[in-house]
Amino acid sequence: MFGIQTEESPLSLVTTFSFAEKSRFDFPYILGFNEIQLLTCKDFTQLQSFGSSYVKTLKQLLMGSNEDHALMIEEHVPELIQIDPARSRFPYCIVWSPLPVLSWFFPCIGHIGICRADGVILDFAGPNFVCVDNFVFGAPTRYIQLGKEQCSAFYNSSPHDSDDEAHQNGDKSEITSWDDALLRSTQEYQHHSYNILTCNCHSFVANCLNMLKFRARNWNVVNLAVFMFINGRFINRLAIVRTYLPFVVASAIGLALGGKTYLTYLAAFIVVLVGWYLIGTYCFKKLIHV
Repeated sequence: MFGIQTEESPLSLVTTFSFAEKSRFDFPYILGFNEIQLLTCKDFTQLQSFGSSYVKTLKQLLMGSNEDHALMIEEHVPELIQIDPARSRFPYCIVWSPLPVLSWFFPCIGHIGICRADGVILDFAGPNFVCVDNFVFGAPTRYIQLGKEQCSAFYNSSPHDSDDEAHQNGDKSEITSWDDALLRSTQEYQHHSYNILTCNCHSFVANCLNMLKFRARNWNVVNLAVFMFINGRFINRLAIVRTYLPFVVASAIGLALGGKTYLTYLAAFIVVLVGWYLIGTYCFKKLIHV
């Protein structure tokens, strides 16, 4: 008799197999937490003799029934996957959304994330935390789809790259794919504290682009913000309203109540904020993390 038994534990799904007649099958296997890897299966159709419920259970285990766990597993995704804003799927994209309060006074400021090959958004959302498929400040309003052919880390990369160049990317092992670079950056930022002034969502995305060697340049929070502001495409008209309507309303109220005084304080705020990032990025290079 061939049996499959599963039981839940606080940490993971532990799967056990019992084979009373396993000698009848050439069915080597490896068991682990939340995963089963089949090495060979010469006659999988013979399993039908044990009943459709067992086969269905086995398929669920092979395919992976834990949706949350599957989000964190890097998978091979078809190249033809399309952008789908309704499902928040933006393959090979950088995405952006406005921030509460700050974007009301300076709409160039926003929250940014980068997407895996399957379109799932990753964003650095807090201390030691990279959020997966749950963009912190709501659905994206702008995006840029990047060209994989511009990522020299795994496209047209030379096998004779120096160890020094590889060390600058955080690991001497080779980047093999888009998702591989994002995974390594995610693992790195899961050990970083979040600070909006020194280590924020732009730092994480810039780090990903540097891992990918996108356009073979050194990315930082400043040139990334400029790149998104100039090249970002709005998803739809509602996205334009979400981005600029709060700024228009806040400016109208500020001008009505404060006039030139409001403009003076707004200009001072923008100068200080932009100056901080410019100085911290280009004058004190270790001040703002990437």
